[in-house]
Amino acid sequence: MKLLPISTAILVGFGAIANPVQAEKSQDIQLLKEQLAEIQKNYQTQIQQLESRIKQLEKLQQQKSPVPPPVQEQTRANAFNPSIALTLNGRYQTFSHDRGDNIPGFSLGAEAGNGSQGFSLGESELNLNSNIDDLLFGNITLAFEDENGDTAVAVEEAWIQTLTLPTDFTLKAGRFFSSIAYMNERHSHTDDFADRPLPYRAMLNGRYLDDGVQLRWLAPTDTFLEMGGELLRGAQYPAGGSSHNGVGSWSVFAHAGGDVGISNSWLAGLSYLSADLNERESGDEDNLDLFSGSSNLIIADLVWTWSPQGNPYRNNAVIQGGIFWRDESGRFAPSGSDWSSYDGSQSGWYAQVAYQFIPNWRFGLRASGLSADDVSAELAGSSLDNQGHDPWEASLMIDWSHSEFSLA
Repeated sequence: MKLLPISTAILVGFGAIANPVQAEKSQDIQLLKEQLAEIQKNYQTQIQQLESRIKQLEKLQQQKSPVPPPVQEQTRANAFNPSIALTLNGRYQTFSHDRGDNIPGFSLGAEAGNGSQGFSLGESELNLNSNIDDLLFGNITLAFEDENGDTAVAVEEAWIQTLTLPTDFTLKAGRFFSSIAYMNERHSHTDDFADRPLPYRAMLNGRYLDDGVQLRWLAPTDTFLEMGGELLRGAQYPAGGSSHNGVGSWSVFAHAGGDVGISNSWLAGLSYLSADLNERESGDEDNLDLFSGSSNLIIADLVWTWSPQGNPYRNNAVIQGGIFWRDESGRFAPSGSDWSSYDGSQSGWYAQVAYQFIPNWRFGLRASGLSADDVSAELAGSSLDNQGHDPWEASLMIDWSHSEFSLA
């Protein structure tokens, strides 16, 4: 008997063990293939059933609605879908000392006074705005104002604005609030206080609103920087008379701002407004003054906001202030008097803070003042006569709001 070598015997032994294992794996693979084929067959059957069901439902729908719905007409009906906002701004006010509509040293516009005492509608607004198309945006605001117990409706704003001018330019045309000064282009119901600071009331009639065109440019920088200019009709105070073929005033302005850490941000502005006066009327109907000449106004302002970690929900504060300087020259006619020459300067300032100490509750403090040059003997006793003192006032504010849509 011939014996195999030990190494050959070992290999034969391993082969005997491996053959059953390979056979078992082949059986498993064959079984998995059969199961996969069965699953694919079932899916194909289910898909065919679903397709048949869909065809039946489509056929049934066509039988119920033989005429397809007018898709194009539905699109047209929903094409104009403006944003609509209604602001109700009722108020009650009383004064321990009513100065009327006069501030010594200043010939005021019609809206510069305190207004009437007691309950009134205030200035309520209806605003509609929407994209006109991919190139233009439109806005209109109707104002409902109380005038001695009667309600007057006026078009406060109505303008269109471009959306896609190259190199970050924006063009606006129509009736709008000028972008001079921080508060001027804001609606009064968004103010922190019930009225505007003295310089806004005395030099801008509360806010300067006029018809014209505006061009703005936003710089492509990390720090916010925009510059712009306006050509305006000049029919509203501090302009008057719409001289120079309907272009009676113009302005230039620049705004810059940024963040300081996470909790603070700032915004600074510098503006210049030049206006021609063609028998500009004062707002005092009982003592109507007339002014013809020129008016040049410079405004510098700064706003600082604080909110812990950038979250204003619980606490936040807004600190702001501004300096105004105006030079006016020309001819002035006090009520019932002859024309007299006038060349003088006026200045004003304000500083305020509004602090939210807990959610929904805020309080604020504000101080503001004015100063005007002395006048000649011919204008003594007129509205331009400062009567030997500089007006100033201090205000205290506290308010509660359930949400950003309510204020009391």
